[in-house]
Amino acid sequence: MNASRNVLGGPLLACSYSPLTGFFRTGCCETGPDDLGRHTICVRVDQAFLAFSQAAGNDLSTPRPEFRFAGLKPGDRWCLCALRWKEALEAGVAPPVVLEATHESALGVVDLETLKAHAYSAAAGPRA
Repeated sequence: MNASRNVLGGPLLACSYSPLTGFFRTGCCETGPDDLGRHTICVRVDQAFLAFSQAAGNDLSTPRPEFRFAGLKPGDRWCLCALRWKEALEAGVAPPVVLEATHESALGVVDLETLKAHAYSAAAGPRA
């Protein structure tokens, strides 16, 4: 049983099983000592963010079969590094955050009010 908590203080919900995300590839934005990037913010990626990430040297769109990674497309959910989300915020292209699936440790990088201002509800619909 996962005892991790989300930024709202509740149980950490899964971010995505398809594509399978998370540092540990559990579908959840869990973290631990080996996760130096702190993949703790569950986002719903959009084209603006994917372009920003590629320009910053992290191409998340291109399939990498050697890593069993199909590439992300707009609408996919993904556990993003907290600092990368903050960079995207400062660049004006922060993707929406699924608060219920964002690990509480993200609050060490981004405050709750900022995350809430960019929230995407987990109950808002299917993972397009």
